[in-house]
Amino acid sequence: MGDQRVEKLAEILTEYSLPLDSGQTAQVEGTTLAEPLMLALYERLLKRGVQVLLRPAFPHAAPVFYEHARDHQLRHLWEVDRWVFENIDARFAIVSDANSKPLAHVEPARIAAVSRARKPLLDAMMRRTAEKTMRWMVTLHPTEGLAIDAGMSLADYEDFYYRACLVDRADPIAEWTALKGRQERAVEWMKGRNQVHIEGEGTDLWLEVGGRVFEAANGNFNFPDGEFFTGPIEDRTHGVITFSYPAIWQGKSVEGIQLVFEEGRVVSASARTNEAFLREMLATDEGASVLGELGIGTNYGIAEFSGSILLDEKMGGTVHLALGASYPETGGRNESAIHWDMVCDLRRGGRITVDGDLLMEDGKLLV
Repeated sequence: MGDQRVEKLAEILTEYSLPLDSGQTAQVEGTTLAEPLMLALYERLLKRGVQVLLRPAFPHAAPVFYEHARDHQLRHLWEVDRWVFENIDARFAIVSDANSKPLAHVEPARIAAVSRARKPLLDAMMRRTAEKTMRWMVTLHPTEGLAIDAGMSLADYEDFYYRACLVDRADPIAEWTALKGRQERAVEWMKGRNQVHIEGEGTDLWLEVGGRVFEAANGNFNFPDGEFFTGPIEDRTHGVITFSYPAIWQGKSVEGIQLVFEEGRVVSASARTNEAFLREMLATDEGASVLGELGIGTNYGIAEFSGSILLDEKMGGTVHLALGASYPETGGRNESAIHWDMVCDLRRGGRITVDGDLLMEDGKLLV
């Protein structure tokens, strides 16, 4: 008998997060390690009358590609992928890596080339999401590799993950509905405000958000969820921020990142590890050194760093910033081939003020 928590998660995803109607189309993608969740979603979607495209991938294929692909292969974009991003009604993407850092020794320029080649897919997803013609869901299936990153056994990691999903509650959907109400009150509080000041260890950063839209992340695009976010005004960010945890992009981990901004753009970047990779990604294109997202984590069921950005950016008491592409529905205008989230922990002496009013102090949301 399989883990019943997988079945509960599939129920939440198809009944609450992303319910689809008969005749709609959906793609379910993940590595073969996510077979239990992929099949649970497949069954539930079929029962709803959805046309489902299953796309399992081998967990060790990416290193083979980056080692042997020639330049024209790095730049290639499959028409089937273009069709999916331009036509599918919904995508379920399941993080399920055997190893979260399989590209640790790949030249940064090769990773940047693939990101640039796949930019039309990111553009299509952002545009269709804003138009509400495409829905997507990023979730996770626990693996040994993800557990190792979090410093846990697989059994402990499964418990940690499913608690964050609230599947251990008597009525998980009711719990997520309640979280939705709390976050929407925070979004309402942000309306009409402009200047955001983030303070913490090695951090004194100013952003402006006037006229931008804050979105409450209630489990309809990521799961588990718990944040509210917007696209900051592109040329107004100034100051310095030091990120508390490793930032992982395309399997590369960069630790100890500190960024200095002037007039919205990164003018100085340093890191304890993989600094050359950080600089290469900042040079991907014009938008890569500009912020595309400001997000505030509100899921206090996630209390420790796990190495998976899906979870880490939701940690209650943190703030995360993304370099690169904005979500158009927030009013953000930055365009880039990357969208790289980085997390700053405010639970030990940090705070966020908005137009001089406290929003968060020592990690506690005060709204």
